[in-house]
Amino acid sequence: MNGHPIRDEDFDLYALGALEDDEKRAIESHVAACSPCAGKLAEARGRVALLAFAAPVVDPSPRVKQRLLEQIRSASEDHPAERARGASERPGGFMGRWWTAALVPAGVVLALAAIFLWKEDARLGKELAAERAYIERMQKELDGVREVSALVQDKDTMTISLAPMPGMPQGTAHVFFNSQMGKLMCDGAIAPAPKNMTYQLWLVPKQGDPISAGFFDAATGEYSSWMATVPKGVAPMAFAVTIEPAGGMPHPTGPKVLVGRAS
Repeated sequence: MNGHPIRDEDFDLYALGALEDDEKRAIESHVAACSPCAGKLAEARGRVALLAFAAPVVDPSPRVKQRLLEQIRSASEDHPAERARGASERPGGFMGRWWTAALVPAGVVLALAAIFLWKEDARLGKELAAERAYIERMQKELDGVREVSALVQDKDTMTISLAPMPGMPQGTAHVFFNSQMGKLMCDGAIAPAPKNMTYQLWLVPKQGDPISAGFFDAATGEYSSWMATVPKGVAPMAFAVTIEPAGGMPHPTGPKVLVGRAS
């Protein structure tokens, strides 16, 4: 067997003793030098071992037992040389082999069914997890849309247009700001920022220091849109975008690129 076994079912079939000699030796040779496959084989043996506890106990009919005992006695009388060996095999020899031969096919079917159900359960579990993740992602997007809609439609929301300053990178942006909600949304586009720099939006209040309110996509200069939370009740004097070191600053330090006064 070159590389890893083609099918994971080979491990379960090996643990059940259902492989031919060549296939069995090939797996034994491979797992001796492959730790991951040795682990898979150990897991398969564990699953098969658990089936012993799940399989129902089957008691043979008394009539069948009696008939078999009579056949054994008859065979022993006809072949005295076999009596000693026959006597030693009664507890677990012939009878054990007979019942084992009768029960092994049923056990193999039960084991294969259990393995199939186990793998199907694992597959469905993965699909369910993926569906839950998708629903959670869609719910977050829906919550975002509702938040934007509530902000834009609120009667207390003001719209501020930001225009480029002379000699600065060209761009434009709009800010939707609601002081009572403590929320703002900015959308717009601006030319790519210089290397290791970024564009940072500031709320400039009538009293107090400027408040950071988010960042543009400085690398591409493409359209950017985001929501930001600011302290409630702040009266804005203006909004401005400045060039700052990558990662932003707690207070504006660079030149103003876009500016818009609040009415």
